[in-house]
Amino acid sequence: MKAAKFSFFILCLHVVSLVVIVGIPQTCPADSSGSKCGDWAGEFFPSIPKIKYEGPSSKNPLAFKWYNPEEEILGKKMKDWLRFSVAFWHTFRGTGGDPFGAPTKMWPWEDGTNSVAMAKRRMRANFEFIDKLGVDFWCFHDRDIAPDGKTLEEANANLDEVIALAKELQGTKIRPLWGTAQLFMHPRYMHGAATSSELGVYAYAAAQVKKAMEVTHYLGGENYVFWGGREGYQTLLNTDMERELNHMASFFEAAVAYKKKIGYNGTLLIEPKPQEPTKHQYDWDAATTANFLRKYGLLGEFKLNIECNHATLSGHSCHHELETARINGLLGNIDANTGDPQIGWDTDQFMTDIAEATLVMQSVVRNGGIAPGGFNFDAKLRRESTDVEDLFIAHVGGMDTMARGLRNVAKLIEDGSLAELVLNRYQSFDSELGALVEAGKADFDLLEKKAMEWGELQVPSAKQELAEMIFQSVL
Repeated sequence: MKAAKFSFFILCLHVVSLVVIVGIPQTCPADSSGSKCGDWAGEFFPSIPKIKYEGPSSKNPLAFKWYNPEEEILGKKMKDWLRFSVAFWHTFRGTGGDPFGAPTKMWPWEDGTNSVAMAKRRMRANFEFIDKLGVDFWCFHDRDIAPDGKTLEEANANLDEVIALAKELQGTKIRPLWGTAQLFMHPRYMHGAATSSELGVYAYAAAQVKKAMEVTHYLGGENYVFWGGREGYQTLLNTDMERELNHMASFFEAAVAYKKKIGYNGTLLIEPKPQEPTKHQYDWDAATTANFLRKYGLLGEFKLNIECNHATLSGHSCHHELETARINGLLGNIDANTGDPQIGWDTDQFMTDIAEATLVMQSVVRNGGIAPGGFNFDAKLRRESTDVEDLFIAHVGGMDTMARGLRNVAKLIEDGSLAELVLNRYQSFDSELGALVEAGKADFDLLEKKAMEWGELQVPSAKQELAEMIFQSVL
């Protein structure tokens, strides 16, 4: 009993010290039974105006310098190229905590609970934030927007109550870019979800996805995402990898069947990631995931949600992953974030590198856009950024970065030099023999004959430095 009291004292001390450190008083105490916390009155962001476009010369951190939603670039409005989305879990559930430290922020509307009432308050904050930021989409995990329950029935009831409010608040203009089920945090998923060695866990995961897909459909969500955070292994010594992959394929097949059963027309997306938290995750990168879909006959049923920071962890650039998805006809959505090359884990930073954003947008333009996908800001404030205002500044910066990338792509296309350089590099294939090769009609006998006729070749320069110079000139 003494140990329990001491632990409780330490916990209370931690909460008090957190509030003091952050410098943000708790507007609502944890025990809100007789307080105003049940019904939050007024605005969540009273000091923040609606974010507007002021142009490149603006010094206002709460204004767009490059993103002008109604402006036409390359035949489409900027908002239609970019289709920005707010990630609920990072924006409204992020605490600043990391593996080495306690949370550093508690927003003024938080009451310290994970109750349904608190979930509803967060949802109201979410839609005020979206309105002031001026975007049309949001993304969510089921367990981020509503508390789990002691039973599946209780969890579903909690979710239904919060979703009913979300439906009311989003109106006709705003809708989810995508929804998903959180199949990685609860201890039941320690061996995976669709790849768990326990049949009961597999069934529970299926039931959770079923419900999450239903509510995404109900809210008009344009996509549904699968992120297999624990669909992998720590060691092959105790793992039947073939059986687990077969189980995951069966799970996806069942998801496709249920999507059709309920008349949901949204796109199903798989989000590749190589590791963290498992040693090896089965959807390691875009190429691995494409191969999985091809093997199990699922290519026509899924596209990919490419996250730039996951590309980093797999040893690729975001541009590489986007191009791999694009040329396989699988580019469906982008989680717009970035990592730190000096840090070996998923840091989920807002993208601010103009060169990287330009490369990303080059793939999007080549793809003709990514609708019904878009750009979801799967990014979080740094642990040291603790002001409510920082939520807006981070998103404004991320949106401007992607918009500037789009403008740069338009410059590259208008100039034409880079496209001409690439075209010239492959001009030898713009010949009769080259056409036969690309049509798969040139056999080795014919190619040997030509090689003997031509003799030793003078191979031209790739002009890499010139390509880089042209690219840099638009940044």
